[in-house]
Amino acid sequence: MNRRDFYRYGTIVLGNVVALALAVPGVAYVLDPLRRKSRQGDFDSVTRLGQLVEGVPRAFPIIDERQDGWVKYPREPIGSVWLIRQPSKEVEGGATKGGPQVLAFTAECPHLGCAVNLAADGKSFLCPCHTSNFDFAGKPRNQVPPRPMDRLEVKLSDSDDPEVLVKFQRFRTQSEEKIPLA
Repeated sequence: MNRRDFYRYGTIVLGNVVALALAVPGVAYVLDPLRRKSRQGDFDSVTRLGQLVEGVPRAFPIIDERQDGWVKYPREPIGSVWLIRQPSKEVEGGATKGGPQVLAFTAECPHLGCAVNLAADGKSFLCPCHTSNFDFAGKPRNQVPPRPMDRLEVKLSDSDDPEVLVKFQRFRTQSEEKIPLA
Protein backbone atom coordinates (compact mmCIF):
# COMPACT_ATOMS: atom_id res chain seq x y z
CA MET A 1 0.00 0.00 0.00
CA ASN A 2 1.48 3.32 -0.97
CA ARG A 3 1.12 6.64 0.84
CA ARG A 4 -1.68 7.93 -1.42
CA ASP A 5 -3.86 4.83 -0.79
CA PHE A 6 -3.11 5.01 2.94
CA TYR A 7 -4.38 8.62 3.13
CA ARG A 8 -7.43 7.84 0.97
CA TYR A 9 -8.53 4.81 3.02
CA GLY A 10 -7.50 6.41 6.30
CA THR A 11 -9.64 9.48 5.53
CA ILE A 12 -12.64 7.30 4.68
CA VAL A 13 -12.28 5.28 7.88
CA LEU A 14 -11.72 8.39 10.04
CA GLY A 15 -14.72 10.14 8.40
CA ASN A 16 -16.98 7.18 9.12
CA VAL A 17 -15.84 7.02 12.77
CA VAL A 18 -16.59 10.75 13.23
CA ALA A 19 -19.97 10.39 11.48
CA LEU A 20 -20.89 7.45 13.73
CA ALA A 21 -19.80 9.37 16.84
CA LEU A 22 -22.13 12.22 15.85
CA ALA A 23 -25.00 9.98 14.75
CA VAL A 24 -25.35 8.01 18.01
CA PRO A 25 -26.37 11.01 20.19
CA GLY A 26 -28.61 12.31 17.39
CA VAL A 27 -30.49 9.02 17.10
CA ALA A 28 -30.75 8.78 20.91
CA TYR A 29 -32.26 12.30 20.99
CA VAL A 30 -34.85 11.45 18.35
CA LEU A 31 -35.84 8.14 19.99
CA ASP A 32 -35.88 9.49 23.57
CA PRO A 33 -39.67 10.06 23.79
CA LEU A 34 -40.27 6.45 22.76
CA ARG A 35 -38.04 5.12 25.55
CA ARG A 36 -39.78 7.04 28.33
CA LYS A 37 -42.26 5.33 30.55
CA SER A 38 -45.67 6.93 30.74
CA ARG A 39 -46.77 8.14 34.14
CA GLN A 40 -50.11 6.43 33.73
CA GLY A 41 -50.89 4.52 36.86
CA ASP A 42 -49.24 7.00 39.23
CA PHE A 43 -51.14 8.30 42.23
CA ASP A 44 -51.06 12.03 43.04
CA SER A 45 -51.13 13.28 46.63
CA VAL A 46 -54.11 15.60 46.83
CA THR A 47 -54.73 16.40 50.52
CA ARG A 48 -54.81 14.93 54.02
CA LEU A 49 -57.84 12.99 55.25
CA GLY A 50 -58.19 15.42 58.19
CA GLN A 51 -58.88 18.24 55.72
CA LEU A 52 -62.08 16.54 54.50
CA VAL A 53 -65.40 16.84 56.34
CA GLU A 54 -67.73 13.84 56.07
CA GLY A 55 -70.33 14.26 53.34
CA VAL A 56 -69.02 17.66 52.18
CA PRO A 57 -67.47 17.67 48.69
CA ARG A 58 -64.30 19.69 48.06
CA ALA A 59 -62.52 20.39 44.80
CA PHE A 60 -58.73 19.99 44.58
CA PRO A 61 -56.38 20.73 41.70
CA ILE A 62 -54.09 18.03 40.34
CA ILE A 63 -50.67 19.64 39.94
CA ASP A 64 -48.06 17.80 37.95
CA GLU A 65 -45.35 18.08 35.30
CA ARG A 66 -46.34 17.57 31.69
CA GLN A 67 -44.14 16.38 28.90
CA ASP A 68 -44.96 16.54 25.20
CA GLY A 69 -42.28 14.89 23.08
CA TRP A 70 -39.08 16.68 24.07
CA VAL A 71 -40.68 19.65 25.84
CA LYS A 72 -40.92 19.35 29.63
CA TYR A 73 -43.33 21.82 31.24
CA PRO A 74 -43.03 22.97 34.88
CA ARG A 75 -45.47 21.83 37.56
CA GLU A 76 -48.88 23.28 36.79
CA PRO A 77 -52.56 22.36 37.25
CA ILE A 78 -53.50 19.63 34.77
CA GLY A 79 -57.03 19.02 36.05
CA SER A 80 -59.11 18.88 39.20
CA VAL A 81 -61.03 16.35 41.26
CA TRP A 82 -63.94 16.36 43.67
CA LEU A 83 -63.33 14.46 46.92
CA ILE A 84 -66.11 13.39 49.30
CA ARG A 85 -65.30 11.72 52.60
CA GLN A 86 -67.84 9.03 53.34
CA PRO A 87 -69.18 8.43 56.84
CA SER A 88 -67.47 5.54 58.64
CA LYS A 89 -69.69 2.48 58.97
CA GLU A 90 -70.19 1.22 62.49
CA VAL A 91 -70.61 -2.44 63.35
CA GLU A 92 -71.83 -4.02 66.59
CA GLY A 93 -69.81 -2.96 69.59
CA GLY A 94 -69.20 0.60 68.28
CA ALA A 95 -66.15 -0.27 66.17
CA THR A 96 -65.76 1.13 62.68
CA LYS A 97 -65.67 -1.18 59.70
CA GLY A 98 -63.08 -0.75 56.95
CA GLY A 99 -61.84 2.68 58.04
CA PRO A 100 -62.63 5.95 56.32
CA GLN A 101 -63.54 5.96 52.66
CA VAL A 102 -63.13 8.76 50.15
CA LEU A 103 -64.89 9.06 46.79
CA ALA A 104 -63.08 10.88 44.00
CA PHE A 105 -64.63 12.16 40.77
CA THR A 106 -63.11 14.08 37.89
CA ALA A 107 -64.36 17.66 37.76
CA GLU A 108 -64.93 17.25 34.02
CA CYS A 109 -68.48 16.67 32.78
CA PRO A 110 -68.89 13.43 30.78
CA HIS A 111 -71.27 15.29 28.43
CA LEU A 112 -68.95 17.87 26.82
CA GLY A 113 -66.01 18.20 29.21
CA CYS A 114 -67.01 21.44 30.97
CA ALA A 115 -66.01 21.99 34.61
CA VAL A 116 -68.47 20.48 37.08
CA ASN A 117 -69.24 22.73 40.06
CA LEU A 118 -71.21 22.42 43.26
CA ALA A 119 -74.85 23.37 42.67
CA ALA A 120 -76.24 26.48 44.38
CA ASP A 121 -78.21 24.33 46.86
CA GLY A 122 -74.96 22.56 47.91
CA LYS A 123 -76.65 19.16 47.57
CA SER A 124 -75.53 18.11 44.08
CA PHE A 125 -73.04 18.77 41.29
CA LEU A 126 -73.97 20.95 38.32
CA CYS A 127 -72.35 21.51 34.95
CA PRO A 128 -73.17 25.06 33.86
CA CYS A 129 -72.73 24.37 30.11
CA HIS A 130 -75.84 22.25 29.56
CA THR A 131 -77.23 21.83 33.12
CA SER A 132 -75.99 18.28 33.62
CA ASN A 133 -76.80 17.45 37.23
CA PHE A 134 -75.30 14.71 39.46
CA ASP A 135 -75.85 13.55 43.03
CA PHE A 136 -72.93 13.07 45.44
CA ALA A 137 -72.59 9.42 44.34
CA GLY A 138 -71.92 10.69 40.80
CA LYS A 139 -75.23 9.44 39.37
CA PRO A 140 -76.98 11.70 36.84
CA ARG A 141 -80.14 13.45 38.04
CA ASN A 142 -81.33 14.39 34.54
CA GLN A 143 -81.08 13.02 30.99
CA VAL A 144 -78.32 15.38 29.72
CA PRO A 145 -75.13 13.44 30.62
CA PRO A 146 -74.51 10.16 28.79
CA ARG A 147 -73.09 8.45 31.90
CA PRO A 148 -72.39 9.09 35.61
CA MET A 149 -69.47 11.27 36.72
CA ASP A 150 -66.14 9.54 36.19
CA ARG A 151 -65.00 7.98 39.43
CA LEU A 152 -61.27 7.77 40.16
CA GLU A 153 -59.24 5.28 42.15
CA VAL A 154 -58.27 6.44 45.68
CA LYS A 155 -55.70 5.16 48.17
CA LEU A 156 -54.92 6.35 51.69
CA SER A 157 -51.36 6.33 53.03
CA ASP A 158 -50.57 4.67 56.35
CA SER A 159 -50.29 7.32 59.08
CA ASP A 160 -52.29 9.05 61.80
CA ASP A 161 -53.55 11.66 59.32
CA PRO A 162 -53.25 9.76 56.03
CA GLU A 163 -52.64 11.40 52.68
CA VAL A 164 -55.40 11.01 50.11
CA LEU A 165 -53.81 9.69 46.90
CA VAL A 166 -55.80 9.85 43.65
CA LYS A 167 -55.05 8.16 40.32
CA PHE A 168 -55.96 11.02 37.98
CA GLN A 169 -57.25 10.14 34.51
CA ARG A 170 -59.23 11.79 31.76
CA PHE A 171 -62.04 10.02 29.93
CA ARG A 172 -63.70 10.43 26.54
CA THR A 173 -66.72 12.73 26.59
CA GLN A 174 -70.06 12.11 24.84
CA SER A 175 -69.73 8.36 25.32
CA GLU A 176 -71.94 6.05 27.35
CA GLU A 177 -68.87 4.01 28.32
CA LYS A 178 -66.01 5.23 30.48
CA ILE A 179 -63.12 5.17 27.96
CA PRO A 180 -59.74 6.45 29.25
CA LEU A 181 -57.80 8.91 27.11
CA ALA A 182 -54.12 8.18 26.48
